[in-house]
Amino acid sequence: MAYDQNVLRAHFCHALSEMYKSEVPLYGDLIDVVWNADAKTVQDSHNIEGNHVINPDDVLPARHRVERHGAIRLGTAHELATIRRMFAVMGMHPVGYYDLSLAGFPMHATAFRPNTQEALDENPFRVFTTVLRMELLTERTRKLAQKALDQRNIFTPRLLALLDIAESQGFLASDQCTELISNGLETFRWHSKATVTFEEYEELKAEHPLIADVVSFPSSHINHLTPRTIDIDLVQKLMLDHGMPVKERIEGPPKRSCPILLRQTSFKALEETVYFKDPSGSYVKGSHTARFGEVEQRGYALTREGRQLYDQILDRVNAEAAKNGLKGEAYDTLLAERFKEFPDSLSELHDLRLGYFIYRLTSPNDQSVNESLLSEEKLHPISLQDLLDKQILSYEPITYEDFLPLSAGGIFNSNLGGVSQSKQLIMSADPDLDGFQRLLGACVADEFHLYAVMQQKSLEICRQKLQLREVI
Repeated sequence: MAYDQNVLRAHFCHALSEMYKSEVPLYGDLIDVVWNADAKTVQDSHNIEGNHVINPDDVLPARHRVERHGAIRLGTAHELATIRRMFAVMGMHPVGYYDLSLAGFPMHATAFRPNTQEALDENPFRVFTTVLRMELLTERTRKLAQKALDQRNIFTPRLLALLDIAESQGFLASDQCTELISNGLETFRWHSKATVTFEEYEELKAEHPLIADVVSFPSSHINHLTPRTIDIDLVQKLMLDHGMPVKERIEGPPKRSCPILLRQTSFKALEETVYFKDPSGSYVKGSHTARFGEVEQRGYALTREGRQLYDQILDRVNAEAAKNGLKGEAYDTLLAERFKEFPDSLSELHDLRLGYFIYRLTSPNDQSVNESLLSEEKLHPISLQDLLDKQILSYEPITYEDFLPLSAGGIFNSNLGGVSQSKQLIMSADPDLDGFQRLLGACVADEFHLYAVMQQKSLEICRQKLQLREVI
C-alpha cells in the first residue's frame, strides 16, 4: 500500500468496520438491512416490478456503500492531541465544535474528517470525537476520573513512533502504512476488563454514565459505526421487522422532499459482560452498556442563514413540546407541521441562500452555444443569476458532512442506562471552544467556511471555462 492519505483512510475505515462487525455481530446485520432498504428504494424509484433487482451499488455514488462515521470518547488532552496526529496522517482534520453540555453531557467534541470535496469523494470516513470536560465534574468524581486516566495509555508505542516518522518525513512506506492500521485499531478495540473497581465504576456512573464509559477501560473503544442510507424511514421499519432493539424515533429534521442536514437512528446499546478488579487483584463479573449500531441519512448543507432558520424552528418545537408534554409520534407530528415553514424545493433553498451548491456548466461540450450567449459579456462582469437564467450554469446541492449536537444527544441518551445526577449543572455550562482547542493543540475548522469554499471554487472553475472576466 503506497502512502496515499485517501487510500490509507479507506483501508483503516474498512479494517475498523471489520473489527467492529466481529465485536458487535448485530452491526453486521445492520449493514445488510441498510443494503436491502437502499435496494428497495432504488427499485421503487425506477418503477421496476417482478423479480429483477437493481443493485444499489450500481446506481448510488461510489462513496455511498463504504461511507462510515464512527464515534469515540476521550479523557485527556494527550489523548485528543494524539488522535489528531493519527487522523491527520489519514487526511482527516478537526471540523466543527460541538458543545454537548446543552444535551446534558459533560463533554465537547469535534469531527475528524476530510476537508475537501475531492478527498470526501474518495472516502468520506469521519470520526465524531468527544473529550471530557473535567471542570463540569464534581471534585470527588474528577479526582477518581483523573486517577484512572493517568494509569492508562490508549496508544501503542509503535503507533507513536509511526506518527513521529510520518510527521518528520512527510510520508510512510507501504509496510509502515500496514503497521499504522494494525496499531491504530488497538486504540479502538473493545476490552472486557475494566481498569477500575466495581465500586469506582458505580460512583462514576452515578454522576453520569458516559463518565464511566470514558475512563473505566484501557482503550477508547469505538462505541458505534454508522452506515449511510438513502431512506432512513424504511431502515427504521426493517430494523423493527428484524426484531432489533430500535430507538423510538429518528433524530433530526422531519422527512422532506429536499432532505437537509442529518437524520439518524440506532439500535440500542447491548448489555455486555465486563470484569472489574476487586481489592485482592482478582476480577469480578459485572456489566456495561455502551456500544450500539447507528444509521444516518445525509441531506443538504445549510448556510448560516439556513441553519439559523432551522434552529429557530426547532427551538420553538422543543418549547411547545415541553409545554404540552409531547413525545414520540406526537412530537414528530408537531415537528413535521412546524417545519412546513422551511422551504422545501431546491430553487427556494438556492434563491433564498439557505443552502450551499456546486455550480457546473449545463452544456460543457457545446462551446458555440456558450460563446454566442456570452459574446458581449466576456469583457464585463455578468451576474450568476444571468448565467442560471440563460441555462449556461446549473447547480446541485452540497452534501452535509457534519453533525448535530442535539441529535447526537438524542442518540446517546437512548443508549444510556441511567440518569445523570448532575445534568442540570452540566446544562447550565457555557461552550468552551478555546479550552477545547488548547486540549486539541490546533484550531478547529469552521464547517460553514469549508462549504462556502467548495461553492466558490466550483463557480471559479465555471468562470475560467467560460473565459469570463468576473461573475457577480
